[in-house]
Amino acid sequence: MMQTTDTIYVAGHSGLIGSAVVRRLQRQGFQRLLLARHAELELTDPLAVARFFAEQRPDYVVLAAGRVGGIIENQSFPADFIRTNLAIQLNVLQAAHDTGVQKLILFGSSCMYPRQCPQPMAETALLSGHPEPTSLPYAVAKLAGVHLCLAYNRQYGHQRFIPLIPNSAFGPNDNFQESGHVLSALIRRFHAARQSNAPSVTLWGSGTPRREFIHADDIADACLALLNGETDALPLPLNLGSGQDYSIRELALAIAQVVGYTGTLQWDTSKPDGAPQKWLDSSRLRAFGWQPTVTLTEGLRSTYQWYLDHLGTTEGGA
Repeated sequence: MMQTTDTIYVAGHSGLIGSAVVRRLQRQGFQRLLLARHAELELTDPLAVARFFAEQRPDYVVLAAGRVGGIIENQSFPADFIRTNLAIQLNVLQAAHDTGVQKLILFGSSCMYPRQCPQPMAETALLSGHPEPTSLPYAVAKLAGVHLCLAYNRQYGHQRFIPLIPNSAFGPNDNFQESGHVLSALIRRFHAARQSNAPSVTLWGSGTPRREFIHADDIADACLALLNGETDALPLPLNLGSGQDYSIRELALAIAQVVGYTGTLQWDTSKPDGAPQKWLDSSRLRAFGWQPTVTLTEGLRSTYQWYLDHLGTTEGGA
């Protein structure tokens, strides 16, 4: 069992998932949280990471730092996506191993799964086909991180490194710029359209791909349960999804309603759709005892309110 005096390092603590983990830990009374900003610790620098771990000696680690973004970002900066995420994962896991971290959670991504994959996607389907090309650089890096965890566990005879695969996350501290993922980018676009009284909004693709969305607070709850629970016999990796998927068109209509935008939606089918469906089989994690609690509608409302509260003060990125 974790103790409230244990030292917990949350890498990427100002981003979407990392900030949710910090909020959850603070509510539970954990007193020693390591929260180093990018300017204080460059995670792509192996010497800096090794020094940080040797000095701070964290008991637990949640690795929520990395280069993330939507289709535009993946297509524009493929080398950055592979290089940055590989370096962070390699450096943090090696330092965690060297300093005897009790447990570490690393986040994979649903884009690691094959583009054409039986739905819902079970963990056993990983590496059974080619991922979606528009997110391939990120997918390759995250696949490497997941298998790096499994390799450490196997080689050193423990199960202290836990790879967790959340579906599309959303919530406070998301990236609401055009470079962000679909849900947060749509909130920004519909808000701007309502403010300018735009008669219509044109969105990428056909609107038919289906996505599953999971609130960052639900991800944080899963992290705490795994850090605090008996996980030695768990099959790894673990999917983490809400259990319900929606078409992009359904999502857009729901966001427009929450924002109060009443114009029409148009679809630019010359732009890529991405994978046709990404719906996770989260039965492994549910059998462990975790259940999501935040509905999509509730999450959209609270996320939009957070966006309104922070307009002009933050871009909402990691």
